[in-house]
Amino acid sequence: MSLHPAIAAVRRGVRGVLDPLRSGEPVVVATSGGADSLALLAAAVFEGHRRGLRIVGATVDHGLQQGSAAHAERVVAQMATLGADETVAVRVRVADAGLGPEAAARQARYAVLDQVAERFAAPLVLLGHTRDDQAETVLLGLTRGSGIRSLAGMRRGFDRYRRPLLDVSRTDTETACTVAGIEFWSDPHNSDPAFTRVRVRRQVLPMLEAALGPGVAATLARTADQAREDADFLDDVAERTYARLAGPEPRPRGSVADGGITLPVADLARLDPAIRRRVLRRGAVAAGSPAAELFHTHLMALDGLVTDWHGQRWIDLPGHRRGVRRGGLVHLEPTAGGDAGDAG
Repeated sequence: MSLHPAIAAVRRGVRGVLDPLRSGEPVVVATSGGADSLALLAAAVFEGHRRGLRIVGATVDHGLQQGSAAHAERVVAQMATLGADETVAVRVRVADAGLGPEAAARQARYAVLDQVAERFAAPLVLLGHTRDDQAETVLLGLTRGSGIRSLAGMRRGFDRYRRPLLDVSRTDTETACTVAGIEFWSDPHNSDPAFTRVRVRRQVLPMLEAALGPGVAATLARTADQAREDADFLDDVAERTYARLAGPEPRPRGSVADGGITLPVADLARLDPAIRRRVLRRGAVAAGSPAAELFHTHLMALDGLVTDWHGQRWIDLPGHRRGVRRGGLVHLEPTAGGDAGDAG
């Protein structure tokens, strides 16, 4: 009997990320009990065991829904049934800390997955985001006006994390589970219109498909890949430039020992705007401003400290940080630190 196309699509994505590993190495698969992560785990077990890899299924109980502990137990049982060599369930306390519930849960989840990977010395952690998730991310980024980086969507890989299913549709993961006889869980949060992503998923994308024809999600995901190449190149140039401007010469800069970052105005002014704004963003993040909350309006205001200086006092930034120009330097610092700006 030939392999069902949906199962083949999932396995093909997983195969590509597992190929570089050596026999005996462990791989952590983040598993929520939904179709995407269970299809991913099943494919990782099949492809991983053929390569002599150890597959560790990990589920995170955020404690945000009634019965979440019982659900985590069911997921552990499913992971074992699907052939995971090890299973891990961790309950976390999600502290909002001004991030919002989704961002706070994501932060807690990655912290746990990092710990699991370190415990098993796993070089890779697999995440079950699909092409549809990518399309939603691109649309959400567009609404924030965050430039080319928002078009780039989610990265296929970063640090130890890999997303093998970004070329696979959500329909394929659900079909793969159904064909394989895997019962999957539908998260109630994925149907709650209180969440912006749910409204994009259930209202915006279907409307675009109806108006523009099928394939919008695939087109958005393809656009993300193309935009990411340009964004990555510009980010690399900006990172090298930031390292030079925030380096130890001619005076200590770029250190957060005093809770702040300083960058020289004269050097910033000579940069191309696309690089300069990325350098300013990098400095703001290094100074403690949350990356997810730094928007285009913040960067343009910071840029004005360099290119349109007329004595403005400071620029408020997320995370209780500010940008201020003093003594020929742009200071990125806590709001409680230092005096207001002076002549630059």
